Amino acid sequence: MYYGYGYGYGYGYYATYLLIIIGAVICLAASGRMNRTFRRYSRVRSMSGLTGAQAAERILRNAGIQDVQVIRIKGNLTDHYNPKDKTLALSDSVYGQTSVAAVGVAAHECGHAIQHQNGYVPLRVRGSMVPVVNIGSKLAWPILIVGIFLGGAGSILCQVGIFMFSLAVLFQLVTLPVEFNASNRALAALERTGILGNTELRDTRKVLRAAAMTYVASAAAVILQLIRLILIYGGGGRRR
Repeated sequence: MYYGYGYGYGYGYYATYLLIIIGAVICLAASGRMNRTFRRYSRVRSMSGLTGAQAAERILRNAGIQDVQVIRIKGNLTDHYNPKDKTLALSDSVYGQTSVAAVGVAAHECGHAIQHQNGYVPLRVRGSMVPVVNIGSKLAWPILIVGIFLGGAGSILCQVGIFMFSLAVLFQLVTLPVEFNASNRALAALERTGILGNTELRDTRKVLRAAAMTYVASAAAVILQLIRLILIYGGGGRRR
């Protein structure tokens, strides 16, 4: 009797859904913690009175960066640095706010700009991976579906799909040192420029740590998904 690849489509197949559930719970917990921490320290005004945008401008100037433009974008915690056009985009909850949370997030994005200026290797590696990962993530599931439809004859396609999905996992892993390093640079810059005091730095560190854990959670979730795919489709043979 044909059951499919690896674990087949019996009890073992459905049991692997537990990996997806665990990944989802981890991500939800990390996201919830981040939102709670950000809201808490959004109510603590920085003693310098600088907004997120003003703090970003000061940090960039102090780092000798003159060609990065600080802009405002809509949304909540949609902040990011774009190395292609050298724009540092700050969300509504950060750009004009004077809280230690807003200043910390703005400084974190400055950390990415400083990484770019200094040629930080993990950032360059991540940037070079983007085109390949985009293609791989789009093709992984269609290839897997075709492989599943073909049955045993599609085992190679299933393995190709798993390989393409693994590129997304690798991208998530490379992202971790980039994000942690950006936070370390942010805290150092805030202390060096005197934008935040010791107590404020401690509070900001909590915000940045909570933000970093969302990346750890995302990496854990995709790793669990990859394990599930390998368990189900990685065997490459039929079970009877």
